[in-house]
Order: sequence, then structure tokens, then C-alpha cells
Amino acid sequence: MTIQELTSPSSVTTQPSEQAQRLSQLQTFRDYMASGKPVIGGSDVHKMFHQLSQEALKITAEINGKYHTPEELRNLLEQLWGREVPKTIGMFPPFHTDCGKNTVVGERVFINMGCKFQDQGGITIDEGALIGHNVVLATLNHDLDPAKRQSMSYAPIHIGKNVWIGANATVLAGVTIGDGAVVAAGAVVTKDVEPNTVVGGVPAKVIKKIEV
Repeated sequence: MTIQELTSPSSVTTQPSEQAQRLSQLQTFRDYMASGKPVIGGSDVHKMFHQLSQEALKITAEINGKYHTPEELRNLLEQLWGREVPKTIGMFPPFHTDCGKNTVVGERVFINMGCKFQDQGGITIDEGALIGHNVVLATLNHDLDPAKRQSMSYAPIHIGKNVWIGANATVLAGVTIGDGAVVAAGAVVTKDVEPNTVVGGVPAKVIKKIEV
């Protein structure tokens, strides 16, 4: 299936009889985003971004608009992320994303209030990670050429096991944060973080090693 087929109106339905087709379409999108191919402004995949953003806005409005039990919230996250979500996930809304279909979380992940995930390029959060208030995970960049500003590059973000990201931190495209690391509040992480390391500042730099 092509990206153009993904952008057709029939692809957005979630009726049970078309669930398998929908999952196949989502995997095609994820495979494209894993390929490293460019996203040109106005292209089929760019149009898919807009379609997925509308779906995400609808589901996050439901998540953020009223109280939900943990089970209800997990079901909404499965709709948003388009995949099975561990029963041990924790989240305090509000939560925001402009895509949602390229996020993977492990067991016992906790996401605090106000987080924003720009996950088109892929976000993976391994088990036991803690994501603090108002954290931004951003996998996209726009072209520096003003004539091509609508075009985008992207790279995945990978957050390792038992990582703690403090409030108001930002993690940029292509960053891997190693197992057990800590990102201080307000940091802007532009480069990979070694395991069991504390980083902070703008841009984030090593503060100390964690002895384990």
C-alpha cells in the first residue's frame, strides 16, 4: 500500500471489520518514517501528517476534556497510539501530540501533566521511565532553506530504561538517552546521553555520573 492510499478518506475509519486494514496502513506509515526518506511539503506523506494530526486532536480532546479512569485512559491511548498499551502505564493528563501513531512505551512508564510528543519520527520509551511535567519530545525539523521551509527532516528519540526526565525539559530529534540517566528540569537535550549520567542546561551537558 502506498502513502497516497493512506491519505484516502476510507483509511481513517476504525470499524472492527476494517481494523486489520487500518493496522496495515499504520505500519506502512511507520515503515516510511523509519526509512529516512524525505518529507516534502505537499507530498502524500505530508498530507498523511495532516490527517493523523486531526485524528490526534480529536482523541486528545477527549483525553484532556474530562476525568477518565486508568482503564478508560489506557483505551484512549491505544486509539491514539494505534497499538496495544501496557496495563502498567501511568499518565496524568493533559497530554498533547500532533500525530500519536509512532509512539511505543514499555511497562511502568509514567507521563506527567502537560507533556507534548511530536512523534512522527518515532518515540520509544523503555520500561520504568519517568517523564516529568511539560516535557517536549520533538522528532521533526523544518528545512533551513526558506524556499523549502514546509519540507521536513526527522529522526527518532529513544528513552532508555528507568530514565528520569525533569519538568520542562526538551529532547530533540535523533537523541538516545541511556538507561538510568537523569535529565535536569529545563534542559534542552541535543545529543545522546550516556547511561547513568545526569545532564542539564541549554544545551544539556554532563553534570555527573551516577554510581551504581
